Amino acid sequence: MRLRVALLASCSASIAAVVASTSLAASGDLSTRLTKTLRSPNLSLERTSAVAVDARTGTVLFAHNETRPVIPASNEKLPVAWAALTRLGTGYRLTTEVLGRGSRVGATWDGDLFLRGSGDPTLVTADIARLAGAIRASGIRRITGWIRGDESAFDSERAGVGWKASFLGIESPPLSALVVDRARGWPGHSPPLLAATALRDALGARGVAIDGPAGLGKAPADAQRLAIDRSPTLATIARTMNRYSDNFTAEMLLKHLGTLEGEVGTSERGSAIVVAEMKAAGIPMQGVRIVDGSGLSSLNRLTASALVAVIRAGLANPRIREAFLASFSVAGRNGTLRMRLPGLGVRGKTGTTSLACSLSGLVNEAVVFAVLQNGSPVAFWPARIAQDRFVTVLARSAYARTTASPSG
Repeated sequence: MRLRVALLASCSASIAAVVASTSLAASGDLSTRLTKTLRSPNLSLERTSAVAVDARTGTVLFAHNETRPVIPASNEKLPVAWAALTRLGTGYRLTTEVLGRGSRVGATWDGDLFLRGSGDPTLVTADIARLAGAIRASGIRRITGWIRGDESAFDSERAGVGWKASFLGIESPPLSALVVDRARGWPGHSPPLLAATALRDALGARGVAIDGPAGLGKAPADAQRLAIDRSPTLATIARTMNRYSDNFTAEMLLKHLGTLEGEVGTSERGSAIVVAEMKAAGIPMQGVRIVDGSGLSSLNRLTASALVAVIRAGLANPRIREAFLASFSVAGRNGTLRMRLPGLGVRGKTGTTSLACSLSGLVNEAVVFAVLQNGSPVAFWPARIAQDRFVTVLARSAYARTTASPSG
């Protein structure tokens, strides 16, 4: 039975209602200082959503527009990663298969081969080479038909809804259930055709004769599996996705989630899975809208309350805690926080588009926070300075003092 953790039911309550009277003065002082960190002539407090809570109890230490829906930028990746780890488990692997339609006669496969993907964002030429090697090792030396790329696990949309046209190919390679080497060679050829060509070339390099060309096609239900490749674990994929804010990985993972109920993978179906997981965990969903996986879409909406609830849900679940925590950048050490906030014991997830700048995470595993700033456009450099001021004040507060220190 999947672990469900009810979190942050009172995240939108006022500060005065959450902090005990004995610590009210100290909390008020912290609130004043944190509000001051967010002030800037280049930023709108009205379009800023921020909250800080005790990681263990959920006690609200600071809140400003915490339930206001705003564009989250790449902080969108956190609920996607959390939902995937929760639903699938940390050891889950995506598969890419070679299937045969036809029959084997001696060393000859009489028919077509299909390279069928399930949305593995890590698939590279070396994986295709291993698939080709497995086919040759099985004794097949000739294929009379075609080598076909099968991307039918996903829809054929190459970009996300609400993306700028320039994002495709710059912020993310084209999306497909079958992409090798992040679609190097596109747009000259489609991702599945590039993949089929790679398999055909790899087979030829290993002495397997192929009569037909590379092409496209969907493997029939009765096709025979001849070889299979498995991705790195989902824990590894999530770490790359969040630490380095990889848009392509996030979009592929979202669409893969959309396949879990037997349907073709779409961003919409994947988003529905994420939303369902969030609701089941008791995360406040008022105003939340998940449209893509990466946060590139201008149509996404998150609240600071929802975001800290997602982080606390990940920390509270022993099945995924270690993997989820490891997916954050360690400030001053790695990922997108490598050059920010050194020595403060901070793990976080950054996000920046022309409309939003965000930072969320935890300080010494004691305080969970989120700062989401919007603008038209957002002044991203002042926003990052404000975020760093905010986190520095939190890290130096009594609430975050601990001997814990994150490691890479």
